[in-house]
Amino acid sequence: MITRREFLQASLAASAIVGASGFGTWSRLAAQQALTQDQLLQFDDFGNLTLIHITDLHAQLKPVWFREPEWNIGVGAAKGVPPHVVGRAFLDMFGIAPGSPEAYALTHEDFAALGRAYGKMGGLDRVATVVKSIRAARPDSILLDGGDTWHGSMTSLLTRGQDMVNAMNLLGVQAMTSHWEWTLGTERVKEIVETLPFPFLGANIFDAEWDEPAFEPYKIFETAGLRVAVIGQAFPYMPIANPKWMFPEYSFGIREERMQELVDEVRADGVDLVVCLSHNGFDVDRKMVSRVTGIDVILTGHTHDAVPEPVIIGDTILIASGSNGKFVSRLDLDVRDGRMMGFRHKLIPIFADVITPDPEMSALIDAERAPFKAQLEEQIGSTESLLYRRGNFQGTWDDLICNAVRSERDAQIALSPGVRWGPSLLPGDAITREDIHNVTSMTYGQVYRSEMTGEMLKTILEDVADNIFNTDPYYQQGGDMVRVGGMGFACDVSQPIGNRISEMTLSGTGEAIDAAKSYTVAGWASVNEGTEGPQIWDVVEAHVRKLGTVRLDPNTSVRVTGI
Repeated sequence: MITRREFLQASLAASAIVGASGFGTWSRLAAQQALTQDQLLQFDDFGNLTLIHITDLHAQLKPVWFREPEWNIGVGAAKGVPPHVVGRAFLDMFGIAPGSPEAYALTHEDFAALGRAYGKMGGLDRVATVVKSIRAARPDSILLDGGDTWHGSMTSLLTRGQDMVNAMNLLGVQAMTSHWEWTLGTERVKEIVETLPFPFLGANIFDAEWDEPAFEPYKIFETAGLRVAVIGQAFPYMPIANPKWMFPEYSFGIREERMQELVDEVRADGVDLVVCLSHNGFDVDRKMVSRVTGIDVILTGHTHDAVPEPVIIGDTILIASGSNGKFVSRLDLDVRDGRMMGFRHKLIPIFADVITPDPEMSALIDAERAPFKAQLEEQIGSTESLLYRRGNFQGTWDDLICNAVRSERDAQIALSPGVRWGPSLLPGDAITREDIHNVTSMTYGQVYRSEMTGEMLKTILEDVADNIFNTDPYYQQGGDMVRVGGMGFACDVSQPIGNRISEMTLSGTGEAIDAAKSYTVAGWASVNEGTEGPQIWDVVEAHVRKLGTVRLDPNTSVRVTGI
């Protein structure tokens, strides 16, 4: 008799043949022929239930460039397995032709050249077209939002997330979970949640004083003749990665035992399918589901991974749908007798020049942006360099930000947070105020200036590195590595905390950083309450205006070993 796991693996193999593992039916031909909307949306209906997943939009309503990471290092059990595979190795692993549309969408390879060939990606009006197409074929489908939705742009900052709330309401989201939403502060989050026409799920969000659940843990959907439980898992490390003083009423955490209790509870209630709508991050979800039984599907978010095929862990499939509106995941399921018997999946790429914008969503986006149009579109400068952020170590956007911080704040060393959000710009692009905000907008963007000893700098670097390269995913609490300006260092990712960082030197002179000596350090996005200084977007704008044209030399300040 075939086991359930063997059946799921057979489903995965079958889905790859029919093109459900991403772009299969046209992957090796599309580089030589024009893409069409019909090709992008083609899908052979399967089973009796469809899930639609989007996550980590970071308030990007319009199409963007977004370069996928050149560095995505996995450690421990995650070494060398998706999503910790990049570039040519990624193309080889998934059988993707170099130079093809999916190579452009899913890797950093030849990004600027392929970007000019295939155009920008995303745009919520294009996403709306895709969602409506899926719903036309599958009226009983469920649309789920993985969080990091109300944050990351100038308009979301100015409207305190309202532009994205309005857009997602129009899109017809049916449940969401959260992360950066909480940086709007408790009162604003509660104000929005009270108006939402769908549940704001957070099984792991508790009242900090009473240690009791504070939000709906799950929603049971009755659709397609089935009962489907969707359990929401908010980002577990909120008080560590973001300012705790903005939401002191709540505690978070992975709460593995709580997840098992809820899965058991909905199973006892007779649901046919259990879905976890998660903002844990891929590796945390991979570990959690190896220890929690009874989850059929995890729709994972937070780490911005775009993986063209589901990853199977035991009897559970993990779906990773990328970020910034670049992709929509469609997952068709065969659910019978309270079990998932098979699936078909497609990671749909949102090529902005191919997919027709939905008129209703386009009108809403234009209306949301209209009050700020002149501010958004004002050109501050231009760039001759490819500007990107995403990756474990330095990105050119953060090189520019660090240069601005050092120059405008008269500091020896600059620190910039290793956040994953922030679209890219191609060489030759104008740099508008909106572009600067797309990589800096947050509610705690003050640029501080202080004195730090060399010992303190090493402690900071070691702490952040452990958040990324600890071999236990439950201790990976950060984003990417803190970016530095004015100094260099070596990082051995194979070492334990305290031993990863070495060879700390001042840029230019090569002088070794002295543990006992003090240095002038400026940075932004401090989680400390009461941080003072100008806003980071104003600092960067002033710097870019002085430069006129941005030109960045290759950054060799960080040497990585132990991979």
